[in-house]
Amino acid sequence: MAEREFDAEAHVAHMASVMGLTIRPEWREGVVANMKATARAAGLVTEFRLEEHVEPAPVFEP
Repeated sequence: MAEREFDAEAHVAHMASVMGLTIRPEWREGVVANMKATARAAGLVTEFRLEEHVEPAPVFEP
């Protein structure tokens, strides 16, 4: 099954509707750009493969 490309613009529009947010027209381009950057950063984390014996820590404690 082919993976769909993330549509940041559609995601921003949908989440604004779901959360009842008003995004001013002059801000929308910046919000979408930030969502694209966040998705790229998340991809780096989710695509990193761990060895089978490695388990992620359930809680981070400094």
